[in-house]
Amino acid sequence: MAIDRRNLKVLANFCSAAADAMAFTLMRTAHSAFVKETEDFSCQVVTREGLAFANPRQFGAPWYSGIDYAPLLEMFDDYADGDICITNDPYSGFVATHSPDIHIWKPVFYQGKITCFVVGHIHNTDVGGAVPASLSRSLSEIEQEGLRIPPVKLVERGELKPFILDMIRANVRLPDQNLGDLHAQIASVNVGERKMQEIVRRFGFTPFIDGVNQILDYAEAQARQILGRVPDGDYFFADYADEDSIGGRPCRIALTLKIRGDDVVLDYTGSDPQLGSSLNMPTGGRERHPLVMVGLTYVLYTLDNSLLLNAGTLRPARAILPEGSVVNCDRPAAVGMRSLTCAMTQIVTVGAFAQALPDLMPAASPGGNAIMNIKTSGRNGRPVMASIGPVGGGGGGSPFGDGSDGAGGATGFLRNTPIEISEADVPIRFLRYGLEPDTGAPGYHRGGLSAIMEFEVSAPETVITARNRNRSIMPSWGVKGAHAGVISRFTRNPGRPEETELGNTDVVPCGPGDIIRVIGPGAGGYGDPFTRPVEAVLRDVRRGAVTPESAARDYGVVVTGSEIDEERTAVLRSRPSAGPAGAITHGVERQVFETIWTSERYDLLTTFLVSAPVRWRYFLKHRVFDAVESLRSDMRPAAEQMAEIFADMRMRYGL
Repeated sequence: MAIDRRNLKVLANFCSAAADAMAFTLMRTAHSAFVKETEDFSCQVVTREGLAFANPRQFGAPWYSGIDYAPLLEMFDDYADGDICITNDPYSGFVATHSPDIHIWKPVFYQGKITCFVVGHIHNTDVGGAVPASLSRSLSEIEQEGLRIPPVKLVERGELKPFILDMIRANVRLPDQNLGDLHAQIASVNVGERKMQEIVRRFGFTPFIDGVNQILDYAEAQARQILGRVPDGDYFFADYADEDSIGGRPCRIALTLKIRGDDVVLDYTGSDPQLGSSLNMPTGGRERHPLVMVGLTYVLYTLDNSLLLNAGTLRPARAILPEGSVVNCDRPAAVGMRSLTCAMTQIVTVGAFAQALPDLMPAASPGGNAIMNIKTSGRNGRPVMASIGPVGGGGGGSPFGDGSDGAGGATGFLRNTPIEISEADVPIRFLRYGLEPDTGAPGYHRGGLSAIMEFEVSAPETVITARNRNRSIMPSWGVKGAHAGVISRFTRNPGRPEETELGNTDVVPCGPGDIIRVIGPGAGGYGDPFTRPVEAVLRDVRRGAVTPESAARDYGVVVTGSEIDEERTAVLRSRPSAGPAGAITHGVERQVFETIWTSERYDLLTTFLVSAPVRWRYFLKHRVFDAVESLRSDMRPAAEQMAEIFADMRMRYGL
């Protein structure tokens, strides 16, 4: 069958349907709620060279739509029919990006020749290691983050290797759950293999290979057409994760977006050094690594939702990832919390594009979606290790409407786990699970509301982990006169004498009767809130999204009972807007931070750190921060101050 434009569309749809079938199979047969409910998994069909050309259209994590499996595929030169390979080692090919993500891949043969590979990953709730659920920002070495499986054949010529299953069983906290999910993965790629063989049989080997290349070419052409509408220029944007370690300093992600015609460079020079915590991203410096490209994918799809999402989408782009930095770390750096840093790369990408296309881009999404996990035991002593769902904020307000409530932005694809399922699996009692009022940043279009989860623990020696806690210090930014988002909250035993604010803590021991409450961070708003239609404010008050106090204070709208007080509203709205002016609105915390850590000062710091050995950079960053704080009363120019600090460091440490 020849591949013309019509048949190319048919082929693309068939291949996407095959990926859908893989995803359906995985969801229906997985054991853990984090896969079958939250959908933290991916399924792809990739070329013989490893480039993804088909993805599920509605299911799973969209971060990996442009993934390149080549570094893994190239590790074997003896593929046989029936083989399935496996790895979760972040430093073996830089495809698996933290240890809970187990990737498998299977060659698809037709008449003795490999036509493509069916691949995919799932996030295991636990793979052993130092803490339950395996991940915490407190970890500093990859060896602490649980079992790592180097690239190896899990199934050889159709025969499952029991040693690998035994190794998993001996190293994880809930082996039956892990092995159940692994068998679901195997079923998924087996379904994908069968579907793709049917497609190749229908089209023929050579037309299929040609068609796949054309699918990638078409996505590239679409992406270039979108980029061609963006004004040429260099657009710089930076943002910060709250902490680079427990109780640490802010972690800077800096991006210079360089648009030249229909080509784009994402230059992360100026980002923080490799950290002594687990926020590092193991990209291997690969210029189209999905962790640093997913923000671009989101932007392109926002600008044209007819865009095909595959590896061709990323061909016009490349990233510059400085070696020994937080976006390109060296072994043995811990990487378990790389998703928090990845969320920040997405946010700075949107921020950079917002400068190029200010009337098309939204405000910041939260960038701190807490994944709640619990290790406990039932009354019969049965061990329990489960994810009870994500708790995050909504989407940023945009030029076209309010942000989505409860889930939005970087991790909006994660579904919630119904509390009925969580309570059936885990001995806890939910007290509240919903949306928190006044968490959508005020704006002409407000940010989406944050989720709130509150539950009571019922067993001793329970450990709660809250992966990706962020935005409890520096909130998300708003645009065009809107407010910044609200900060996230994490509280043990709220309202009691022993109430404790946990900040960005991500591992919390609990006992019977303890209550945990977590409120996601708010997204930013878009536009002056005093110009929001009063009817929209009234509607928000009536449905409980905005309190009457916030309506008056932030929007200049007085609501009495369930109606607008037009006279008092007119008085309030005649005054200057309470909303901050300017294109980007940062929270007070960041404004205070940047009175000291200006762009000039931070650039000087980055240049100094790059000149030091990789293993020294994180240590030196903290020493420089300490030294700068001691110079608060010193009125000399920043360059002079920093030069003195750097000279002292070089002499003190023999650098």
